[in-house]
Amino acid sequence: MVQFSDFVKTYDVRGLVGSQLTDEVVEAFGAGFADELGLEGKELVIGYDMRDSSERFAASFAKGAAKRGASSKVLGLCSTDMSYYASGVMQLPAVMFTASHNPATYNGMKFSRAGARGISMNTGLSGISERAQAFLVNGIDQLETVGKSVRVDVMQDYVKYLRSLVRLEGARKLKIVVDAANGMGGLTVPAVFGSAAGLPALDFEIIPMYFELDGTFPNHEANPLDSKNLVDLQRAVLEHGADLGLAFDGDADRCFAIDEKGQAISPSAVAAIVAKREIERVQALGEGEITVIHNALTSRSVEEVIAQCGAKPFRTKVGHSLIKDAMAETGAVFGGEHSAHYYFRDFWGADNGMLAAMHLVAELAGSGELASSLGQRFTPYFASGEINSTVEDRDAALQRVREVLVGATEEVFDGTTFSFASENVWWWANIRPSNTEPLLRLNVESSHEASMVEIRDKAIKAIRNL
Repeated sequence: MVQFSDFVKTYDVRGLVGSQLTDEVVEAFGAGFADELGLEGKELVIGYDMRDSSERFAASFAKGAAKRGASSKVLGLCSTDMSYYASGVMQLPAVMFTASHNPATYNGMKFSRAGARGISMNTGLSGISERAQAFLVNGIDQLETVGKSVRVDVMQDYVKYLRSLVRLEGARKLKIVVDAANGMGGLTVPAVFGSAAGLPALDFEIIPMYFELDGTFPNHEANPLDSKNLVDLQRAVLEHGADLGLAFDGDADRCFAIDEKGQAISPSAVAAIVAKREIERVQALGEGEITVIHNALTSRSVEEVIAQCGAKPFRTKVGHSLIKDAMAETGAVFGGEHSAHYYFRDFWGADNGMLAAMHLVAELAGSGELASSLGQRFTPYFASGEINSTVEDRDAALQRVREVLVGATEEVFDGTTFSFASENVWWWANIRPSNTEPLLRLNVESSHEASMVEIRDKAIKAIRNL
């Protein structure tokens, strides 16, 4: 018997194709989704990425939902943020078949309620999973009136909408290398920046890398969070003398940036840049109290930029659904995570890597600065990046850290954060346990590089008991 707990995660479903995710399992999820959301006689949206199993799984999901009376609007190949767009503009629940940045042997499902509202384990995914498990065991009772499936194409409307949010016409011409990693960016980038959606191309020189849709990822994994997957893009930016490099993950909902020197621009810098632009935009429209969300692991500079621009920073824990919930609760205009997820009020509170990329391009084109100086200006501090350690006894590891970080203030919020400040230097170190693995994740930032290195090394030695 398939163990759903092995692949139903906190925010989505992600498992191995064939052994965990099969046509039968996915069909059961389609029925479970329809029942949990009460979709008999109603509609839902289905999108899928370029993985070999995605189109087949989408059809299986539609079949299961149809048996329980739900009709499907099938988008076909799309990015995850395109499925959010369809869910938002049509006000329909949606499922996106993707395993994002995971290897080719995986696939998965990201679920949304109408209006692109997230569904996590605490807000419906548990119920969907339980119903699917029962349907898999007992079979799916077909209702008298079954649902139907129709194909819909939202690409042009999606591109028009994004271009209306970030005006790039007439901007300074830039040379931009884009690494799509054989993922869905290979479909969306030519549409948004070029003429593939039937709209006039924007005046940028786009140098494509790995735009061919291929779910086997023949060139490198579609995970730009891992630095080894940025090497090709860094080399290409230098070879072409480009102004900027952009790297998308498999479902193109996250975007990472490389400056003209071939160095990574911190996602925190991108978050700060987009925050400034969104705050200034709504201030110009006359909005008074403005909130911008950042998670606990973004650079201190993000919070500083938000405050300097006259908005209220709101800190939340790491996590897709947590950010989406906070966006809705606070009415925040924007939210940024250290993992390069960027959320927009004008995009139904959902994350959109393409929209963040457009903001970054607009800022670079408008400022006249080099990408390297822009990145430095918005993240002037020194960060370790996330460092993972396999630890069986987390409490003992945390106690060892306390013993070496003497004099630090301790705060429990999304893990444990140790912090210290004097007239000359400040630093913070967050230690956060993984929800799914025996890992502790360490992030350190300081106003001085030597201080960051010192605290990072002390904490690693203590965590790993070296």
